[in-house]
Amino acid sequence: MPTPASNGHASRVQIQEPRTRSPLPPPSPIAFKEQGRPPPAAQQTITGKLFRSLFKGLLFSQLTLISLLVIVLTIRGLILASSHQFLPKKWYPPLLASVAVSGVASLAWQCIFIYNRSRAIKATFWLSPILTCSVGILLVLIGSAVDAGIGAVFVLFAVTQSLYGCWITPRLEYTDKILSLSTAFPPARTREVVSLSVVISVVYSAFLVTGIGGATSTRTNIDLLFISVILISLSWTMQVLKNVQQVAISRARYVNFAHGEDMDAWGAFRVTVRHLIGSVCIGSTLVPIIVLIRGSIRSVNLMSGSSDEVMYSGADCFSAIANKLITCGNRWGFVHVGTYDKGFVEASSDTWKKLRSTVGLEKLIDSDLTSSICFLSAVSVGAVSSLTAGIWVLLIHKEYALEVTLYAFIIGYFVGRVALAWLQGCVLAYYVAYSEDPQSMRFDGTIPDRIQRLQMLSAHRDNRELEVGRERQDSDYC
Repeated sequence: MPTPASNGHASRVQIQEPRTRSPLPPPSPIAFKEQGRPPPAAQQTITGKLFRSLFKGLLFSQLTLISLLVIVLTIRGLILASSHQFLPKKWYPPLLASVAVSGVASLAWQCIFIYNRSRAIKATFWLSPILTCSVGILLVLIGSAVDAGIGAVFVLFAVTQSLYGCWITPRLEYTDKILSLSTAFPPARTREVVSLSVVISVVYSAFLVTGIGGATSTRTNIDLLFISVILISLSWTMQVLKNVQQVAISRARYVNFAHGEDMDAWGAFRVTVRHLIGSVCIGSTLVPIIVLIRGSIRSVNLMSGSSDEVMYSGADCFSAIANKLITCGNRWGFVHVGTYDKGFVEASSDTWKKLRSTVGLEKLIDSDLTSSICFLSAVSVGAVSSLTAGIWVLLIHKEYALEVTLYAFIIGYFVGRVALAWLQGCVLAYYVAYSEDPQSMRFDGTIPDRIQRLQMLSAHRDNRELEVGRERQDSDYC
C-alpha cells in the first residue's frame, strides 16, 4: 500500500478546483465481499442485460464452433497430408515449440519485472526494437520477394519503436514511480491467476495451431477462409482472457486503494468469470475498435496542423468524435465493471467523467506509458516466439518459413498481452481510485507533482509559440 501523503502534498492537492461529490455513491464493494459477487449497479437497463447475455452466448458459441472446426480440419489434414505433399513432422514441431516458448518467455518476463522493475521498463524500449528487427532480417533471409517485403515492414516497425523510445525517455521516471505505487503489493494469489491465464492461452493456442495446420495441408481458397476465422477467434478470445484478468486484478486493487481493504485475486477472478463475462466480452470488442479509430483521428489531427482553415475545422470535428468514442468505451471502465457490476458503456462513461473532473488528470493518463510497456513487452515475446519457429523451420523446410514465422509472432504477442494484464489492471485501479478521492491519505504526491510539471511545460510551450507568432507578424509588417 502506498505510504500516506505528507502535509505538503495535502496543500498541493487543495489548489485544485473543487468538485461536488455525488449524493448517491455506488455501494461499496466491501459489503459484498463475503457474498462472492460484485455489488449490483444502481440501474441495469433491459438493453444492457440483453447485450451482456448476447455477447456471453456469442463467446461460448464461437468457442464451441471453432473447436469443432479445428477438430475436423486436424483430422482431415492428417488424412490428406500425403496426397497434398504436406509434411506435418516439419510444420507442427517448430510452431508448437514456439507456442511453448511464448509461455515460458511471458512468465520469465514477470519474474524480471517483479525483481527489477526499473531495468525491466528500460529494457522493454530497447529490447523490443532489436528483436523485431531480428525477425525482419530473418524474413529477408528466406529469399523470396514477398518474404523480403514483409521483412522490410518488420524492420520499419523496429525503427519506429526506436524513435518512440527516444521520444518518451523523459516520461520513464514518472512511469517507474506510478508502477511502483500501483504494483508494490499485488493482491494475494495474483501469481496463480496470471499463471493460469498464461497456461490457458498457451494450451488454447496450441489447439488452434493443429487446426491451422490441417487447413494448410490442402491450401484451397476455403482453407484460407478457415485460417482467417481461426485467427480472428484467437485474437478475440485472447482479448477476453486478458480483460477477465484485468477486471479481476483491478477490482482487488481498487478495493485496496479506495477503501484500504484487501481482496483475494483468485476470488475476484472467479467472480468475474461467473458474473461479469458478458460485460468483459463487450469491452473486449469495443476497446480495440475505439483505440484504432481514436489513434487514426489523432494521426489526422497531427498531420492537419493549423495552417489550413478547412483542415483545422476538420481536425476539430475529428477530435469531437474521438472524445465521444472514448466516453462510450475505454479501458478505465473495466475497473467499475469489476467493482460495481456496471455495464461496460456505463462504466466507461462514469470513470471517464471522474478522470476528466480532476484538473490535469486527463492529460496525464493520456500520456501514460503502461499500455506502451505492455504492448512492446508482448511484441518482444512474439518476436522471441517467431525467431524460435522461424530459425527452426528455415533449417529443415524453407517453404514453410514465412507462414510459420508469422503465426508464431501473432500467437506469442497475444500470450504476452495476457501475461501482462495484471500490470495494467493495477495501474487502472490506481488512477480511478485517485480520481474519485484525490485528497485521500492513501495517495502520495506523485500524481499532483506530475500534473503540475505537465502544466508548467504546457504553459512554457504556449508562451514560446506565442512569441514565435509575434515574431512572424513583425517580420511580415517589415
